[in-house]
Amino acid sequence: MNIDHYLHRIGFREACLPDLATLRALHRAHSEAVPFENLDVQLRRPVSLDLPAIYDKLVLQRRGGWCYEQNGLFGWALTQLGFDVVRLSAGVMREAMGDIQLGGHLCLLVRLEQPWLADVGFGGSLAGPLLLHAGSRLDAPYRIDLVEIEHGYWRFLEQAHGEPFSFDFRAVPADEALLASKCDWQQTNPASPFVQNLVVQRRRGDTHMGLRGRVLTRMNAGSGDKTVLSSAEELVECLRVKFDLDVPEAASLWPAICVRHETLFGQSSV
Repeated sequence: MNIDHYLHRIGFREACLPDLATLRALHRAHSEAVPFENLDVQLRRPVSLDLPAIYDKLVLQRRGGWCYEQNGLFGWALTQLGFDVVRLSAGVMREAMGDIQLGGHLCLLVRLEQPWLADVGFGGSLAGPLLLHAGSRLDAPYRIDLVEIEHGYWRFLEQAHGEPFSFDFRAVPADEALLASKCDWQQTNPASPFVQNLVVQRRRGDTHMGLRGRVLTRMNAGSGDKTVLSSAEELVECLRVKFDLDVPEAASLWPAICVRHETLFGQSSV
């Protein structure tokens, strides 16, 4: 594992000091270079929490990954560069589904003069680190909110052109066994949304691209549009052109993607 190879992977050529300016620049570079994706889950390939395996996949193979991989790699890189990093266990939509969600998301706390939430593994909504303080900001096309709630929890919320999406966390070191258990559940259990759906996301500047099954969504601050993919070949091309993912074997997923699409939408357009 080589920090210079990681920096090359995310296209980072600036000086690396353990300060806020560098943290912001690294966060932005990683989130724009490395897409969120669950292709291995869809292809029934084991996804590991093992850091060398994550490094090989995201850096050497130039793939993307989900939160455990993205923030696992980002946390390692920040530590190598002299940052004080704490891994945090979070629960996506805990506000609706309760504590059973905890461990379903990995994010990071970076301790500088003040604590900062860093998260390159939530699909690209967060453009840079977020001060651990209640408030709002615009990370176009998303509005980002951080709210302090009961029992020592914080709630992160993102909203663009739909309903808010959130995760809850406490600023304490993660239960690593819980993260491992949830990582396994999310890639094997039929109830997992990552087993049920192909999900690929990426931020480029103020534009966010998302692929969920057959539906490709493009959002910017003022508008959004959707395209429904029509073939396995178009899927592979979309992954390559829109997300820089060269995964031709994704064509094998097309029949299941079509079945899922019909289950959700029937014959109507999305």
